Amino acid sequence: MRVQPRTEEYKMNVEATFPARTTVQECTIQIVPRYVETDQAGVVHHTVYPVWFEMGRTELLRANGLAYSDLEKAGVFFVVAELTAKYRRPALYDETLDLTTACTRVTSARVEHTYTLKRPSSGLILCEGTSILACVDAHGKPRRMPAFMTPAE
Repeated sequence: MRVQPRTEEYKMNVEATFPARTTVQECTIQIVPRYVETDQAGVVHHTVYPVWFEMGRTELLRANGLAYSDLEKAGVFFVVAELTAKYRRPALYDETLDLTTACTRVTSARVEHTYTLKRPSSGLILCEGTSILACVDAHGKPRRMPAFMTPAE
């Protein structure tokens, strides 16, 4: 069974239920690395950081009263176009970490974020990263960023 894309009229009605604008531009979450995310020395594996970055983006959306699932119902999808990570110091198994995610730029078709992972006990930066997400429709074609995704000025 093939699912038919939603009509523009439906999308507009769904978009009307979102906040007028995003107001929270930065969000910090706590992360405690699990055993499965580490190597035998208890050091977090480099492939885990992009997953944590996504967790940060998800919580930043939530802080703005949005959810990825609601955006997808409205025909708004995001795909990672670019991702960077600079590993400064190792993160270790079972230590409490703070990940700060900030929305740094929104254009007509993409959104950019920065990430800073710190050890709160010392303030030491363990990793810094960036991402660029492209806004696409249900078919993966570029689409215009919804107005409510543009931060309030």
